[in-house]
Amino acid sequence: MILRGPVDKSLPQGHAGRTLLAAPADGGDNPPPMNCRPSCAACCIAPSISSPIPGMPDGKLAGVRCIQLDQALRCKIFGRPERPAVCGSLPPSEDMCGDSREQAMRWLGWMEEQTMPTSDPGGFDGVFQSPTN
Repeated sequence: MILRGPVDKSLPQGHAGRTLLAAPADGGDNPPPMNCRPSCAACCIAPSISSPIPGMPDGKLAGVRCIQLDQALRCKIFGRPERPAVCGSLPPSEDMCGDSREQAMRWLGWMEEQTMPTSDPGGFDGVFQSPTN
């Protein structure tokens, strides 16, 4: 793992404090894939999901366990067409997952806060905050 970039003090406590970019094993542009940590499911609990999930037609709130997690904290609909697209867009990575489930929950919680929609007194203005703003 190579740490690149300036120290980012806005990252939640427990992370390296830098933008983490994996150096590709093959020297190419793509970092090597990472597997999910067993018994973690932070990405299935911490973030809100606005799209329908089987058994949760209105999606889920941040911090709420997805109904599709089994007892071992694995997704029961992984790889199936009914799995929300947003779930597939969150692959495991060292910056998101950190060194523990607790770090992953903190980071994802922080991301949830940073990407909440902002609005003006007239209502939703269509602008989302992002960690890069």
